Amino acid sequence: MNANLAQILTRSVERRPDAIAVKLDDFEASYALLDNASARIAGMLRRSGLEPGDRVGIMLPNVPYFPVVYFGVLRAGGIVVPMNVLLKGREVAFYLSDSEAQHLFAWHDFSGPAEEGASHAGSDVHLVKPGEFEQWLAGEEPDERVEEREGNDTAVILYTSGTTGTPKGAELTHDNLRKNAEVSTRLAELREDDVLFGGLPFFHAFGQTCSMNAAATVGATLTLLPRFDVGKALEIIERDRVTGFLGVPTMYNAMLHHEGNDDVDTSTLRLCMSGGAAMPVEVLRGFEESFGCDLLEGYGLSETSPVASFNQLHRPRKPGSIGTPIEGVEMKVVDEDDNDLPQGEVGEIVMRGHNVMKGYWRKPDETAEVMRGGWFHTGDMAYVDDDGYFFIVDRKKDMIIRGGYNVYPREIEEVLYEHPGVAEAAVIGVPHDELGEEVAAVVVVKKGETLDPDEVRGYVKKQVAAYKYPRRIWFVEELPKGPTGKILKREIEVPEEAKAG
Repeated sequence: MNANLAQILTRSVERRPDAIAVKLDDFEASYALLDNASARIAGMLRRSGLEPGDRVGIMLPNVPYFPVVYFGVLRAGGIVVPMNVLLKGREVAFYLSDSEAQHLFAWHDFSGPAEEGASHAGSDVHLVKPGEFEQWLAGEEPDERVEEREGNDTAVILYTSGTTGTPKGAELTHDNLRKNAEVSTRLAELREDDVLFGGLPFFHAFGQTCSMNAAATVGATLTLLPRFDVGKALEIIERDRVTGFLGVPTMYNAMLHHEGNDDVDTSTLRLCMSGGAAMPVEVLRGFEESFGCDLLEGYGLSETSPVASFNQLHRPRKPGSIGTPIEGVEMKVVDEDDNDLPQGEVGEIVMRGHNVMKGYWRKPDETAEVMRGGWFHTGDMAYVDDDGYFFIVDRKKDMIIRGGYNVYPREIEEVLYEHPGVAEAAVIGVPHDELGEEVAAVVVVKKGETLDPDEVRGYVKKQVAAYKYPRRIWFVEELPKGPTGKILKREIEVPEEAKAG
């Protein structure tokens, strides 16, 4: 039996060919049009020599071309490598080289970094520019076959955090992503007449599974916003009569405090889902009161496709909790020796189920470590209450979540260490009222050198995506270290001016 994820699209085409699949302002694409365009991508890739299992990068914002290319790659049997459009050339080169991607579909506005990175990696670049892309696609013959794939074959490689300073590719299978999308539709009770807000980046697991793939699974409409703007988001909700909104806490906070939100008709909103970072309880309560709809918080990681637990519609909800495990997933809390902990005690969340990745791309040692005992170790610290609800108290990993985007300190530290005036550096997250966390760098200057924060900030900004570079920088004589010389980030003192920005 063919398990290819692309069938969530082709089955909806059979049921509702003329229904609107995706829209962007005045542009609308039916399921039949989306299907035909993806078949043309599949045909082009096959004719170029793509074999099942070959990788293809997608570096596109939330525009209708993203699902066209995504499902085209899948139906040809390829593996999708989603990439943030804000990546710089060195980052693009890493993603393409590590995955050995043969092709990269990149948005025309980011052609510089895309072509620079692809040149280093030896990948073919296909620039996607409205108007020109349609003309090119019209000249390609559609190949409507959906390549036979096993459920455990890799469908997507999502790059995520790495303690080695470079991201690791989480291999998500066709079964991982299909089942997670199906569970998401049941959690939200999605129907074919729903209109989902598509403002979460599709190159992230949350937006990809719970927005794009969930909509395709039931045949619903996805209305897109390429870059989040709170005023535009509220306009879309009113204009398109959005019934389901998916976002990160910073989006809800922005909508709650936006001037004029009382003048916008959001009465069609039936359900809102939040993930990506902890939702402040006061924001949750304020949003529900102001917008008159349920806001459910969940939890997951790139490695878990992503949904692992959720507060569910017809069960008691506990603000501040990430809810209970979704169907088909087991979660528990363990100590440092992987012993089960009793309710109420804090330990690391581990899980197993249909949502857990196949492993890290070509990293068997890292895969074995994180999957020891048959349970995926999340690195997140939590406790479970008497009713089985999970409450996260801290992140074991050092990852910073800035406005819903993951920033991996080691990657930024690597760039800092390349600066000729930097002796040592540590990157940490500091609290931020709107973004949740801001990226901060603590720097020890080499003897005889002089540096100022603006110079360091500008140096890093040139080499990493805009959301990653440290806005807050301060200098110290030395960094706190343990007996082995390891920098102890937990002992770094944050100056008041850095806390306040």
